[in-house]
Amino acid sequence: MAEIILSLIDFEEKDLEQLRLVAGERKLITKAELDGHIPDEIWQQAAVILGNPTPQQLKMCDHLKLLQLQSAGADNYCLPGVLPEGVVLCNATGSYGLAIAEHMVGVTMMMAKKLHLYRDQQFAGVWRDLGPVMPITGSRVLVIGLGDIGTEYAIRMYMLGANITGVTRTVREGPPFVDKMAVTEQLDGLLPEADIVALALPGGRATNGIMNARRIGLMKPGALLLNVGRGSAIDTDALCKALEEGKLGGAALDVTDPEPLPVGHPLWHQPRAFITPHISGGLHLRDIYDKLVVRCIRNVAAFAQGRSYESQVDRSTGYAVTKA
Repeated sequence: MAEIILSLIDFEEKDLEQLRLVAGERKLITKAELDGHIPDEIWQQAAVILGNPTPQQLKMCDHLKLLQLQSAGADNYCLPGVLPEGVVLCNATGSYGLAIAEHMVGVTMMMAKKLHLYRDQQFAGVWRDLGPVMPITGSRVLVIGLGDIGTEYAIRMYMLGANITGVTRTVREGPPFVDKMAVTEQLDGLLPEADIVALALPGGRATNGIMNARRIGLMKPGALLLNVGRGSAIDTDALCKALEEGKLGGAALDVTDPEPLPVGHPLWHQPRAFITPHISGGLHLRDIYDKLVVRCIRNVAAFAQGRSYESQVDRSTGYAVTKA
């Protein structure tokens, strides 16, 4: 029986043809052609899955060899017991940098210039000057997580005249547009000087609560905090308190903890918070889809030909360890 490649991603027909071509003798089955209902026997026989199945669905996958995620974040699939040891896990890092970085620049400009507050005033029919705004030129931007997304954001802020400090897990040389490189252990000394702190981190033990109450307290008065990685990176209660007390100038959150943010949560009603429902990535920009297609085709080809994979994830860290 031919091996099955199961796609949970809604690819266009021209891209499905490319996948069938590189798959060779393997049978490509799509969620769409099954009208969204995938029989248990398909899960059981799938050797490759493209997309993000649930842990419950993965329990049926007796013959799985490769899981190619649609997402850049892989932390939920690195938890013990979710995937058998022999299954190769690849993420979609490299697909989302441009889209999410543009979102980050947009919310940075909006909050620095208080545009969200003026929008609130518009709905209330209020004509009032809200005072000084933050300059981007000359500002100090601390980018925590200098992977694909963080790097794309950093270069755009640099081009707007900001001074960039990049923070990574281990010591490394930074790109030319980053003024200073640091490691996570140096955060406490960097936070008091930063006008903008941007988090672009995967989930996992190393990043959970990285911006706890103490570190939020170290931030410069009036500074902005952005998070597009995982909501668990920030202590939500401490953030609420800092915003309510006017300690921070604002927080732009595309991810929250908990997520989705429950109805009635105080963050919903905090004027200095700007919340979007985890939409900075997804497939909201054509560029994301195009890059995801290329990643899937290349890794299906690698599977069929016995070659090394792109963006294979180290499950102990949640980070990709091979070139994207």
